[in-house]
This record gives sequence, C-alpha cells and structure tokens, in this order.
Amino acid sequence: MNTYEQLDAWIDQHFDEQVAFLQALVRVPTDTPPGNNAPHAERTAELIRAWGLEAEKHPVSAAEVAAYGMQSITNLIVRRPYGSGGRTVALNAHGDVVPPGEGWTHDPYGAEIADGKMYGRATAVSKSDFSTFTFAVRALEAVARPARGAVELHFTYDEEFGGLLGPGWLLEKGLTRPDLLIAAGFSYEVVTAHNGCLQMEVTVHGKMAHAAVPHTGVDALQAAVALMNALYAENTAYQQVTSQVPGIKHPYLNIGRIEGGTNTNVIPGKVVLKLDRRMIPEENPAEVEARIRAVIADAVQAFNQQRGYAGEDAVRVDIKRLLLANAMTPLAGNAPLVEAIQKHGAAVFGAPPPAVGTPLYTDVRLYVERGIPGVIYGAGPRTVLESHAKRADERIDLQDLRRATKVIARTLHDLLA
Repeated sequence: MNTYEQLDAWIDQHFDEQVAFLQALVRVPTDTPPGNNAPHAERTAELIRAWGLEAEKHPVSAAEVAAYGMQSITNLIVRRPYGSGGRTVALNAHGDVVPPGEGWTHDPYGAEIADGKMYGRATAVSKSDFSTFTFAVRALEAVARPARGAVELHFTYDEEFGGLLGPGWLLEKGLTRPDLLIAAGFSYEVVTAHNGCLQMEVTVHGKMAHAAVPHTGVDALQAAVALMNALYAENTAYQQVTSQVPGIKHPYLNIGRIEGGTNTNVIPGKVVLKLDRRMIPEENPAEVEARIRAVIADAVQAFNQQRGYAGEDAVRVDIKRLLLANAMTPLAGNAPLVEAIQKHGAAVFGAPPPAVGTPLYTDVRLYVERGIPGVIYGAGPRTVLESHAKRADERIDLQDLRRATKVIARTLHDLLA
C-alpha cells in the first residue's frame, strides 16, 4: 500500500471510534443563544486527551462574553509541531449551534444512527468536523508523521454570533498565526469565497393607547409594516444584482424576528425588527448599510406624512448594527489547498469537488482578512438543505464523514511533505 492507502486504512480501522467521538460531542448541548459553550470545550479537551492531544484552553472573559450576549466561551487550540521549517496548517471547526427548534423526529442531542446517518444538532455543522479534523491528524501521525511544519486544531465557539470571540479573538490576541487554514464545510465542494452579512436591529417607536380610542395613539406596528414593505421591495430588486462568483447568485434580505406590543387591547407603542442582509463579494458593506438606513428613513418619513404625524406624534426609529461580517474573497495563496483537496476528493469520492463560492458567511473570513489563505472543506452533504442544518432532523451521512476524513488526512500529508 502507498501512503494514501495506509491513511485510508487507518481511518477505516478507527471509524467506529470516530463515530463514538462525534456522538459524545453532539450529546453536550451548545445552543446559542443562550451560549453556554465552555462545558463543551471541557468535554472536547477531556476526550482528545486520551489520544495524547493536549488542548490549550483559552477562556474569554465573562465580561466580554456577557456584553456579547452569551454565557461562556472557552476556545481550544491543539498544537502539533513536527519539525523546523514547513507550513503551519490550521483546521477550524465551531461548536456553537442554533437551538434545535421544533419538528424533530429524533432526539436533537441523542446522536442516534439510522439508515447510515447520524441525527442531531451540529452533526453536519460543525461538530462533525471536530471529528473529521481530529481523526485526520491522528491518522497522519500514526501512518506518515511529518518531519517538518505543524498542524493546529482550532475548536471555537462563536460562529453563530459572528466569530469575533472565536477565531477573531484568538487571532487578535496573537495566539495563532497559521500559514494556511481549512475550515469546517461539506464534502462535495471546496469553498473559496462566501457572502458577507449585515445584521441590524430596527426599533420603531410610536405611542401606546387603549384600543377603544386608537386615535389617541400612534401605531408602531403599522409603521413597521410600511417599513417592512419598503425593505421587501429592495429584496425584490436585489435579484437583478448578480455575482460573478460561481455558487453565489445575488444579494438578499430577510427580516427574521419581530417583537412588539404589550397586549391585544393596546395600540403597539414599540416594535423591534431584526434583519439580515447578505452581501455578495462584489458589494461594498458601507454602501449597503447606508442604503438600508436611507430606505428605512424614507419609509418612516412617508408614513408620517401620509398620516399627518409630526412632533411628539411622529414615528421615529432607532437603528443598531448587530453584525458586519465581510465577504470572503479568494487569496492567491490558497492554490495548494484547493489543488490538494480536489486531487484527493477525486480519488476518494470519484470526482473532484469544484471550487466555488457559497451564499453563507463563515469564520474563515477572519483568517483571510489577516492574509491567511483559507478554504472551506469538511464532512457533509451536497447542500445545506440536504443536511437540514438549522432545521429539524439535522443529519450527516456517515460515509461522507469517513471519506472527508480521508481527504483531509491525505491533504495534510501533501501540504506538510
């Protein structure tokens, strides 16, 4: 057997152990919100210590985490130095997840296996790649330990809120500076670019009143409806703005949360909207944000004029930016990553995974913004829809997990040879 075949054989021999590892990770909830993620980091460190992998624990201060809207974050770095010279390749996966929601036919924390698939929150995104990356490194060291370079495992806990207290925090503190980065992803494509994301909170202020005398109040919900109609009109127009990046189509906007009112018999005095605007790589984030603010201001002004509201009776809005995640654009230095993954993807899966963009946004941008070439590749199906990520019955096909681990192990062997 050649080295690649030996790596494959080691992964096959230890696959039951890898599946059990993933099950143990899924069974520790990391719903964000509320974002109590430190226990999962502790459990991860405990499990990998049995294989001689010591994790540095980097807790983010309680004050920073609380101000961010979460409860606890401990990021992990596992450093595996092999010798002087050569590259340092980092592998990043995030452990925080959205809450399971409703509609599950399997326990979201049970990690149950049925018909060759494991079900549970984060089985596909991205606790699966805690196992993919860990077992790829274990295979590499058992079969073809490199003579130079290094591998780092970055297990972080802030992707759902934007990554600034996850990889962003590790990079800002100077705790890591790899040469190349592979981040958690799916098995059938190498992602080299992704959308940016702007999230905003819009608070619409009216004036409460008894529903029996509605003319004495100013209905914030009616104003919010006018504002939403204006934003949805923008969303329709976005379909005419196309990206040149394969895999990315056009910008879009979603109003994902609405809160307001005090009771059924009260004219709403305040309504809060939270919106998500996905930006294609060609867009300028500052211009996008300025345009949204202008659309909101114009909609509110028109609403006030139509109803003759002025002074204290005028509807007003407060706008707060919650998140600005820049788009990821390819760096020239990512060629070795793309070439190696495509080569071994073809060998293991039977066809090379195409290099494409994705409409998602990820932590990888935080590495790329600092000049570290990165791609997204890991265990998972062909599409987000197929994985049920962020929906009920999230799952991963265990054969995708097995094969993606082989691709990563082979890729690391090439990058560190």
